[in-house]
Amino acid sequence: MTDREFRLAYVPGVTPAKWVNIWAERVPDVPLTLISVAAADAVRSLHDGTADAAFVRLPVDREGLSAIPLYIETTVVVVPKEHAVTAADEVTVADLADEEVFHPLDDTLGWTAPPGLPAFTRPGTTAEAIELVAVGSGLLLVPLSLARLYHRKDLTYRPVVETPQSQIALAWPTEATTDLVEDFIGIVRGRTVNSSRGRTPAPPTEKTRKQPRKPTPNGSARRGTQSTRGRRGHRPR
Repeated sequence: MTDREFRLAYVPGVTPAKWVNIWAERVPDVPLTLISVAAADAVRSLHDGTADAAFVRLPVDREGLSAIPLYIETTVVVVPKEHAVTAADEVTVADLADEEVFHPLDDTLGWTAPPGLPAFTRPGTTAEAIELVAVGSGLLLVPLSLARLYHRKDLTYRPVVETPQSQIALAWPTEATTDLVEDFIGIVRGRTVNSSRGRTPAPPTEKTRKQPRKPTPNGSARRGTQSTRGRRGHRPR
């Protein structure tokens, strides 16, 4: 048993379950603690020591951090189910030019100029913006995982082309790249247990180290326990 633990923060929309399950198989003596954080707080959790590593949404301030970009998400527009946008399989920014679009304060797309017309308010969170979309007050553009996270039966979404996209990355403090961090990096990158790029495997013990065959008196390796004398077809002299 050990008193160590690995603390992993993750932002809304990220589902770390598959990596957590692999961790439990490979590092069973070190518990992994999940910490849900807002996208704006992910980097702070690394700097203040709350988490050993975190799944963040890029871009972030990387000062003092190392990061591995993992995947890019499709951007979608969330609309009421009966909205005209639903007639198409995907939409463009131009299609939204006359629509009121919410721009929540926790926006993760990094717009320089959000599409459409500014909505009557800037909600504090994406969750609040979803509620406003549901009552018909405007539309919302978010990464696909957030549309799924805040799914409602009265709402749907469509992919939007030619828009900013959110990228998920694994980040950790550069000066705190511990063995446990290296273990988790290997898991996220899909390395096998015996991968040479992972941590160095423990040396074999005396019981597991393969023993060499003992040579026979004439210098050749013994092929069996039966003597060549006395075998069928051979008459001793």
